[in-house]
Amino acid sequence: MSSGSNNPYGGSYGGQMSGKMSFGSASPGAGAAVPASGGHIKDTTTAAFTKDVLEESRRQPVLVDFWAPWCGPCKQLAPALEKVVNEGNGRVKLVKLNIDDHPSIPGQLGIQSIPAVIAFVNGRPVDGFMGAVPESQIRQFIDKVAGPAGADQAAEIEAALEEARALLDGGDLDGAAQLFAAVLQADPENPKAAAGMIDCLITLGEMARARQMLESLPPEVSSQAPVQAVALKLQQIEEARKLGDPVALEHELALHPDHHESRMKLAKILNVEGRRDEAAEHLLLIMKTDRTFDDDGARRQLLQFFEAWGPKDPATISARRRLSSILFS
Repeated sequence: MSSGSNNPYGGSYGGQMSGKMSFGSASPGAGAAVPASGGHIKDTTTAAFTKDVLEESRRQPVLVDFWAPWCGPCKQLAPALEKVVNEGNGRVKLVKLNIDDHPSIPGQLGIQSIPAVIAFVNGRPVDGFMGAVPESQIRQFIDKVAGPAGADQAAEIEAALEEARALLDGGDLDGAAQLFAAVLQADPENPKAAAGMIDCLITLGEMARARQMLESLPPEVSSQAPVQAVALKLQQIEEARKLGDPVALEHELALHPDHHESRMKLAKILNVEGRRDEAAEHLLLIMKTDRTFDDDGARRQLLQFFEAWGPKDPATISARRRLSSILFS
């Protein structure tokens, strides 16, 4: 996919979309040509059967299609079977064996009528069907031997989100954005992916695009906790940009340590600069000095920081511990 791919909410990210994430591609439309096997379908022989079927089935379920060129029902079944397997994007593999050229394997398995499809798992046949069955029945059969497609997709999406967050936390913005965008292609209303993409834009300094994407989210997505957290982060950054020069604020505090308004502004600026421990330190100092300032505003601001940082952030854990000692000492 070319760079600058649009995300589902109108914004875009300049990185190149990773081609490895598929999350179960949409089914082709009626009458669409069956796509190339993409590594999910192959022919086998008697000599290759152990490797292609028995060994491969220890990694994922393998369907074996026993067929022959003269078999009319085989020709009816093959396109539907190949289509459903390709749609699964690797949930199962399909191996085709011509029984005229390779009769020993079907003979050993007692295959007496074709088409016959046998599923192998962990090196052993576990289930099968005969005849030219419809696509719906093939899908049910694959769900039975490989598990429901939705569960596979949900697990893959969750793994991709974890990887994307780790990449973002590690500073790989391009890699993180590719994965968040891939999840949004598969699940356009995924709140974690939407929040992650907005976070990438914020980290890049693309505040206008981050705000645009945030405001374009459907209400049922924007109301979710991950999006609310990143919206708060964006709000804090936009507010901090209006607070003045941090050097001037530091100078003011050097002259007048009890100027709590300047200290509050500096804390907000330090927060958006990623200096979380220092930001928390300033708010905690205000609390120690004057809990009445701005109607306990330092504590309320610190709680907002916790919400934006997340409960597992080291700065949250450290500052929350110190906050507790102030409140309950």
